[in-house]
Amino acid sequence: MPVPTSVETLLSSQNIHYDIAATPLGSDDRLVWHDQHLRNVGAARSILLQDEIGRVQVVIAANSLLDVAAVNRHLNRDLRAAGEQELKQFCEANQFHSVPALPQVAGLLTLVDNQLLEKDDLLLDSGDEEQLIRVHGTEFQQTLKDAIVCEISVPLEPLETDPGSAEDTAQIEGAIRNFTQLRIKQRLEETLELPPLSDTAQRIIKLRVDPNADISDLAQIVETDPSLAAQVVSWAASPYYSAPGKIKSIHDAIVRVLGFDMVLNLALGLALGKTISMPKSGPCGELPYWQQAVYMAATIEGLVTAIPRDYRPSFGMAYLTGLLHNFGVLIMAEVFPPHYEQYCKLCEANPHTTPQAIERHILGVNRDQIAGTLMELWSMPEEVVVGLRHQQNPAYRGEHAIYAKLIYVAKALLRQHGIGLGPKEAVPDALFDELHLKRDKAEATIANIIESTDELEHIANALNPG
Repeated sequence: MPVPTSVETLLSSQNIHYDIAATPLGSDDRLVWHDQHLRNVGAARSILLQDEIGRVQVVIAANSLLDVAAVNRHLNRDLRAAGEQELKQFCEANQFHSVPALPQVAGLLTLVDNQLLEKDDLLLDSGDEEQLIRVHGTEFQQTLKDAIVCEISVPLEPLETDPGSAEDTAQIEGAIRNFTQLRIKQRLEETLELPPLSDTAQRIIKLRVDPNADISDLAQIVETDPSLAAQVVSWAASPYYSAPGKIKSIHDAIVRVLGFDMVLNLALGLALGKTISMPKSGPCGELPYWQQAVYMAATIEGLVTAIPRDYRPSFGMAYLTGLLHNFGVLIMAEVFPPHYEQYCKLCEANPHTTPQAIERHILGVNRDQIAGTLMELWSMPEEVVVGLRHQQNPAYRGEHAIYAKLIYVAKALLRQHGIGLGPKEAVPDALFDELHLKRDKAEATIANIIESTDELEHIANALNPG
């Protein structure tokens, strides 16, 4: 397939000599995911920003993070990433799969990161996911006649390096020290100044370790919190579970639909989620948080079911870990409110980057470190602590690593279908093997999730009072 017509026209008009580099096939004979391929080969990618004045094109290396604030300083504007619908319309109008990494490809004002000029040869996103454009560095510089060359990115690799959980407390304290410019209090829990666990959450945690706990004990706790009770009943009554008849009570939800273990962990996850508030609206607001929690919990539920019984982890722990996987973003919104809007803007402008890398760029610490530390302070199960802390590290080998790996796989599969923040990448066969999970069964689980989008959105909306 040739490069898009407008790209070919632009290259020809500037007498640019170029070659085509085809996207390779993976082990399953599928094209390597576009985000992953650009990153693997160090190609240049293009990002579309906009404000009330109009659109701006930005070209950076795919292995770097776009600094939106730097762009706005250069142009004295208030740009942020074009929305998903606007980007789709732009690409369809120009017959692109993605925005080509060529200046003025659609007649837009273009900023080019100066790091690209240091390369002798460059691979550029062609706008077609099946191939890249290869040009010599001097040829690329010919395209910059009307572009603004400036420093607008930072390398991703240092931001993605996991320092190990032993350094979490020191890094969190350092981030808070830099943030507040105040002396760090002696205890992390006091430093974070987070609300204490609710009475409901504390009672559920105690119930979790009580070997004699039964359905009546759990129902009694949930029923004392009207909001929580309504959410659990709504979850059980949702079309996703297709429960026969009307759900009339918490006891009914436990016995007929969800089961003791699931309601216990669902109630705990919901109670913790209500402990901290966050912005009610926006792409990083309360509704997207609950949408991610619901999709992840449902996906984890399906993946664990697909694992043979001899290798299957605790269903309840896996489900709770999935429901809480994004808990660190709540803490960020609470502890670092002035930086949260900046974080949201960078997430929108860097869809090729994990949120954790953006957090380390802004704060020097990421959500997984903060969430794992807080879960320890709250005496949550070790499975949850490990799952949240190491969810970005598929190579983690410690005890309870299976919970972290399940989240990693679930997030990657959901991202491939446009659900969740971060790049679209393939899941290695070795990771499926470690989980004793067949790839086709995992993909069938995701297909079921996609088919149930309306039902899952209904659950998320019910959890979001805003």
